[in-house]
Amino acid sequence: MRELTLRGILLGAVLTLLFTAANVYLGLKIGLTFATSIPAAVISMAVLKAFRDTTIQENNIVQTIASAAGTLSAIIFVLPGLVMIGWWTGFPYWLSVAVIAIGGVLGVMYSVPLRRALVTGSDLPYPEGVAAAEVLKVGAGVGGAEENRKGLGAIILSSLVSAGYALATQLKLVTAEAARTVSVGAGGTTLSGSLSLALIGVGHLVGLGVGIAMVVGLVISWGVLVPWLTALTPAAAGVELGDHVGAIFRSEVRFIGAGTIGVAAIWTLLKILPAIGRGISGALAASRQREGGGQESLPLTERDIPIKLIGISILLLMLPIAGLLAYFVSGTDLHTHVAALIGFSLAYILVAGIIIASVCGYMAGLIGASNSPISGVGILAVLGISLILAALFGGDLTPQMTQTLVAFALFVTAVVFGIATISNDNLQDLKTGQLVGATPWRQQVALVLGVLFGALVIPPILDLLNGAFGFQGAPGAGENALAAPQAALISAIAQGVLGGNLRWDLIGIGAGIGAVVIVIDELLRRTGKRSLPPLAVGMGIYLPMALTLLIPIGALLGHLYNRWAERSGNYEVKERLGVLMATGLIVGESLFGVAFAGAVAATDDDTPLSLFPDGFEPSVLLSIAAFVSAVLFLYHSTRRSAATLPTVPSEPGIPDEATYR
Repeated sequence: MRELTLRGILLGAVLTLLFTAANVYLGLKIGLTFATSIPAAVISMAVLKAFRDTTIQENNIVQTIASAAGTLSAIIFVLPGLVMIGWWTGFPYWLSVAVIAIGGVLGVMYSVPLRRALVTGSDLPYPEGVAAAEVLKVGAGVGGAEENRKGLGAIILSSLVSAGYALATQLKLVTAEAARTVSVGAGGTTLSGSLSLALIGVGHLVGLGVGIAMVVGLVISWGVLVPWLTALTPAAAGVELGDHVGAIFRSEVRFIGAGTIGVAAIWTLLKILPAIGRGISGALAASRQREGGGQESLPLTERDIPIKLIGISILLLMLPIAGLLAYFVSGTDLHTHVAALIGFSLAYILVAGIIIASVCGYMAGLIGASNSPISGVGILAVLGISLILAALFGGDLTPQMTQTLVAFALFVTAVVFGIATISNDNLQDLKTGQLVGATPWRQQVALVLGVLFGALVIPPILDLLNGAFGFQGAPGAGENALAAPQAALISAIAQGVLGGNLRWDLIGIGAGIGAVVIVIDELLRRTGKRSLPPLAVGMGIYLPMALTLLIPIGALLGHLYNRWAERSGNYEVKERLGVLMATGLIVGESLFGVAFAGAVAATDDDTPLSLFPDGFEPSVLLSIAAFVSAVLFLYHSTRRSAATLPTVPSEPGIPDEATYR
């Protein structure tokens, strides 16, 4: 069986350059990146079809490499902070490569034992992992001829509609977002939704339980916190209410959301510790079986990288990290404290690594890697190391010492953030591998290769963009400087902790909300009713409404579709066709995102496709009507197509009724 091949590795490397460059540019420009696994799977199938002996597993390796490298580009949420605070003037190539590569490889190593706990031994939906697997299966012709024909048609139709709507937004024929700011007492709030068909697809795949939890988070954030905080702090003279609401959300509500995510993350970790223990035990048992009977004694789909090698690799990687930290503080006013700094930092990376890998893997399984609030994890990571440094050095610091400590905190966070980004993605990839019969250790090697390819590509792109535009807030930044919003926020937190002016009250409020949600979730579980996943509630608070509102709507539509499939019989086949349609929604917009990012980078123009002059805004009502029509058309077409599929005997069951922890 062809799987980890040279041509697959080379194709993955080429896709890495394309997707990583696009993600770095878009992430620094607007604070958003796109998931690369599905576009990579589609392109891989198109290219490798030229070879007769290609397999679904080989295509899976290509998307794994490109996906790992593409997601690693989220390191831009941290590293530019070193330029923004004036510590670096550019990105030292080999130093940047080393910190990105080591953090990413650690992310792979930490999450290998989690495969058994959170993928094979879990009912988490992994929407993007499932979607990528369905794309690969249809491309490889798995399943009956009629079902594959209709499945491929569903993916193509929904992809074209999704990409077409995304294109129409860039042509300015329709708007990409509907938003309205309203007064609420002495304050205000904003109702907004991104008209993204991909978000409908994600919602369909994650299910109703997660969707309801995100609605609860939205209500807390935009229905309670934003009106309350905007009333407490009225807008300054000349500042419009919409701008004031946005500023309050970014500067205050997001910290509350980070507190909720932090408490929910700790609780989630405690809840899944038994599963993690079983996963590690299973990995050790597999290692013993391998030693007793050789690799062939294990089923193909249970052959991970040996757990002993994982442990040795993690410990060995601490050595280059220690060297990097020592190099970073050499010649600074911290050089006399190098031993303590390295010791505490390595302990932090070791402990925080497993926590963050577990939490990020769980969040990705819950709502997908591209919708997971990875910057929220970055906030918690920089908060942790900043508190350690503040405890070590006390509060009476000179401005120079404070800047050095802030820079050191960001550097350590960059390593931990590499763990977070890869853990957030590669469990999705391992879920895809499980569904297509891939060999885990080969896929894990591909993940490491993807990390290395991405680490080589990201620093020169960062340097190119820094030289051309600079970053807002950095010394000498021009009017066209890139916003790098997450890097600015994470840098501000480090400066707040070490400068003694962080808003702990906001984080405390978020922690209190998280504790209440946890209690409610446990009570619901004991009564046998639906759960209320605390992390999903925290994500609903932390993420902008525009990015989350459509996910619950998609979850409701998917729930209604699955109920129809159950009532009408032949449930399993009809449900699968619905998954393929939802997958196409993600595929189409993702592929268009790649092409559009290239157009933006090539023209240095935020709106290179616009048919209208600056300032023109399409009709919101017509845009909503077009969007709703597209959604209804696709669900109607899918139902009509599913109704004529041949019957396959199966036991009905609704996947979104699963209990998500």
